[in-house]
Amino acid sequence: MNDEQNEGVVPDDIVDSSIRNVGETERVDAAYDAQQIQVLEGLEAVRRRPAMYIGGTDLKGMHHLFVEVSDNAIDEAMAGHCDRIVVTLHQDESVSVLDNGRGFPVDIHEQTGLPGVELALTRLHAGGKFDSGSYKVSGGLHGVGVSCVNACAEWLRVDVWRGGRHYRIGFQRGETTEPLEDLGEDPDTPTGSLVCWKADPLIFGDLRYDPERLTRRMRELAYLNSDVSLVFRNERDGGEELVFHYDKGLAAFVEYLNETKDTLHEPIFFAGARESIVVEAALQYNDGYQEAVLCFANMINTPDGGTHLSGFRTALTRVINAYARKQGYLKDKDTNLTGDDVREGLAAVISVKLPNPQFESQTKVKLANAEVEGIVNSLVGDALGAYLEEHPQVGRRVIEKALTAQRAREAARKHADLVRRQSALESNALPGKLADCTERDPSKCELFIVEGDSAGGSAKQGRDRRTQAVLPLRGKIINVGKARLDKVLDNAEIRSLITALGTGITFGSSGNGDDSDGQNSNGENVEHSRSGAYNLGKLRYHKIILMTDADVDGDHIRTLLLTFFWLYMRPLIDDGYVYVAQPPLFRIKEGKDKQHYAQSEMERDEILRTMRNRKDAIITRFKGLGEMDAEDLFDTTMDPERRRLAQVDISDGLAAQEMFDVLMSQKVEPRRDFIVRHAREVSDVDWHG
Repeated sequence: MNDEQNEGVVPDDIVDSSIRNVGETERVDAAYDAQQIQVLEGLEAVRRRPAMYIGGTDLKGMHHLFVEVSDNAIDEAMAGHCDRIVVTLHQDESVSVLDNGRGFPVDIHEQTGLPGVELALTRLHAGGKFDSGSYKVSGGLHGVGVSCVNACAEWLRVDVWRGGRHYRIGFQRGETTEPLEDLGEDPDTPTGSLVCWKADPLIFGDLRYDPERLTRRMRELAYLNSDVSLVFRNERDGGEELVFHYDKGLAAFVEYLNETKDTLHEPIFFAGARESIVVEAALQYNDGYQEAVLCFANMINTPDGGTHLSGFRTALTRVINAYARKQGYLKDKDTNLTGDDVREGLAAVISVKLPNPQFESQTKVKLANAEVEGIVNSLVGDALGAYLEEHPQVGRRVIEKALTAQRAREAARKHADLVRRQSALESNALPGKLADCTERDPSKCELFIVEGDSAGGSAKQGRDRRTQAVLPLRGKIINVGKARLDKVLDNAEIRSLITALGTGITFGSSGNGDDSDGQNSNGENVEHSRSGAYNLGKLRYHKIILMTDADVDGDHIRTLLLTFFWLYMRPLIDDGYVYVAQPPLFRIKEGKDKQHYAQSEMERDEILRTMRNRKDAIITRFKGLGEMDAEDLFDTTMDPERRRLAQVDISDGLAAQEMFDVLMSQKVEPRRDFIVRHAREVSDVDWHG
C-alpha cells in the first residue's frame, strides 16, 4: 500500500510551471534551434528516465534489476550451459547472482575496441541474443537489460571465469571505473559469471530488497527449469539459505498453486514442439471457485497474458465441450460451456520457448507473437483430448464441476441483471443507507465504506456532503473466497456495494490476458467476455476508501472487502481507485484547546516527548471509529488536507493471490500453518476489541 499524507498539497518545487494553470498556454521564449536538441550518450538516457526501461523507480522497478540479471543466468541454462545459480542478498543491501554458465565474453569487440563484457554493460542494444548463434532461445530481446541494471546501480562489479582464468571489471552509475583485469588462473572455477550490484539511492531512495520477492522469482524459475538448482543466501537477515529444485517441473508448480485447495485429480502435464516453438503446460482442478493460470515466455512471467494464454484457453474450452458432447454430458439442445465454466477451480501453468519473442513493452508483460496462439491451441488441444479419453474418471470430474459452475453462473447472471437494471445514476435506485454526495463528476467523488451504523452516523455528519459519500455496512460481508457467485449476490451488503459503485462485477475470477472460448456446437469461433456486465466507465467514485476500526474485527472486515474487490472488481485495484483509511489510535489533549492524534504507540510517545506538561496530558485510545464524534472523525480520517490514506497497490499478482488463498479459502491447514509461522512477528494485536 502506498501512503498518501497531506493529500492534495503538492510542493511548489515539483510542480512544472507549464501545468500550474490548466487550460492556459504559457509562452516559452527560449530559442529553439539545433543547439537545443540533446543527444544522451551511453546510459545517460536510462538514468534520466529509468521508468521507461525498468517500469518505475519504486520497489517493483528496483526488483526488476534482479529479474534482468537472473534472466541472463537462466538464458545460459536454456542454452544448455548452466545448471546452478546462486543469489545472495548481502548485508550492505547489494545483490549478487552467480551462475556456472559460459561467462561474459572478455575478448575485444572489433568495432568498438571494448571487451565484450564492458560492451554489454555500457551500451544499450548491445547483446548476444539478436540472432540465434549464441542463444537459440532467450528472454533477451532489446539488448538493454543488464546495461539498465548498470545504469541504475550505485556500483556494479562483474567477475568472469573463462578458460580457467578469472577476470573482473567495475562500474559506478554506468561508467567504467575499473577496466577489465585478468586476475590470473582459477582452475577451480572453469566458467561462469558473478554480477554484484547495489541499487542507486539517487534513483530508488532508501528502498530495500524484499527477500520474499527474490525467492518467489527463484521458485518460479526452478519450477520452469527442472534441471537447474537455484540457491538463495540471505546474509542481510541472518544467513538463511534456501535451495529450489523441482524434478517434476510444471507439475510441481500447479501442486504448489493448489496448496490451499482440495484437488480433484493428479496434475496433467504435456509438452510438444512445432516450428521451433516448445510448449509445456500443466493443469489441475480443485474444488474452489477461482482460476489461477500463470503463463511464461522464455521463462519470463507475462502477467498480462498474450497469445500463448489465449491459445491455451481456446483449446481448453473447445476440447472440454467436445468431450462433454461425445460422452453425453451435453445434449444437442444444451448450450456450450463457457470459458468461465471450464476454468472454475483451475490451476494451470503454460510455458513457451521460442526463438524470437515479441513483447508489448520492455518490461515484457504480454507476449505478442501471433503464430504462438495457433500452435499452443493445437498442441494443448490434441494432448488434452487424448488425456481425457484415456482417463474417463478425470474427465467426468472436470465436466461435472464445469456443469455445476454453469448452473451457478446462470443464477448469478440473473441476480446481476436485477442489479444492473437499477440505474446507478438515479438517486432512487441507490441503496437506502447510502448517504450520497451532490457532486456528479466521479473524479471529484469519494465513497467511504464504513464499518457499523455508529461510525457511519459520525461519518455522515462530519463529511463534506459535496464530494464525500458514506455507505455503512451492517456486520461482516460474506467471505467471497468460500462462496459461489450466486451466493455472493444473495448477500444484501454486497448488493448495496455493487449498486452504489455502479460498475457491475466481473463474473470470472481475475485472470490475465485476453479470453477466447473456442467454438460453439456449430464449430463457429466465439468469444465470451469474462467481465460480464462490468463497466468501469460507470464508476461513480474515483476514491473508494475502506474505513474500519483499528482492531482485529476491523482488520477482518477490511480483508473481506479486499477479497471481494480482488475477485469481482479487480480493475478498481489495478487502476488505483481503492484506498484504506488510517484512523488514529490515540488522541492526546494538551490543555483546554490543543489536541494531537497518533496512529501508533511510538507516535504517541514522540508527541508526549515534545509537550511541556506531559503529565497533564489526557490520552484517549479509540477502540473504534464509533467512539469518535463527527468532528474528530473528519479531522483525522476524512479531511483531504490532513488525513492519511494507503492506496491498495498489487505489485505482485501471484503473491496477492497466494495470500488471499491462505487467508480466505476453505482449507484450514495452510491458514493455521501461516499463523504459527508468523506468530512471533505480530506486534500490534488489539486485545481490547
